[in-house]
Order: sequence, then C-alpha cells, then structure tokens
Amino acid sequence: MKLIMAVIKPFKLDDVREGLSNIGVEGMTVSEVKGFGRQKGHAEIYRGAEYTVHFLPKVKLEIAVNDELVESAVEAIRAAAQTGKIGDGKIFVYDVSSVLRIRTGELDTDAL
Repeated sequence: MKLIMAVIKPFKLDDVREGLSNIGVEGMTVSEVKGFGRQKGHAEIYRGAEYTVHFLPKVKLEIAVNDELVESAVEAIRAAAQTGKIGDGKIFVYDVSSVLRIRTGELDTDAL
C-alpha cells in the first residue's frame, strides 16, 4: 500500500478528483494549505500599495491506494493538475505499513 500526497493549485481539484474516480480511486483527504516553492510568492497591489504574498494558496491531497494503482493514480493526478506554469505542485509517494478501518476493524487493503 502507498500514500500519495499531492500539492496542487486549488482550481485543479475537481479535475484531479474526476481523473482519480475514472481509474477507481474511491476516497481522498483534501486540505487547504499555503506554501511556496520556486515561484517564491508574488507581488499584488491592494488599495494602491504593492505588497508581496509569500505563501500561495494550495490544496493538499492524501490518497491511500493499493500498490497496483500507484502508477495510474500518479499519472492521473499529473495529467489533471498540470497547467505548464510554475507552481503546478508536487506529488509524493510514501510506503504505508498498515491501515485500520475504525468502524469495522478491517485491516490493510480491506480497509481501503
């Protein structure tokens, strides 16, 4: 089992959700986060004054999948989230040693 963590632009969330649904991914956790990478924020003008926004709004997705789905899930996220511009995000893949469904007590792949 793997945990896929992706940080993407907020307006790409529905496209990514749809892409993952099409390959059989049944659930995900979504968090609104702020951060920056190489783009290091940007300048904005508010009421005539320019100021720098250092942390940009992003969406963090956490998706637990069976090993067989990892490559197709990563590709679905990449294809749906890519705009070709700086700040598209990152995808991280972690090993998961165990999963427990609290309601039923199911373990590992049965709990996904």
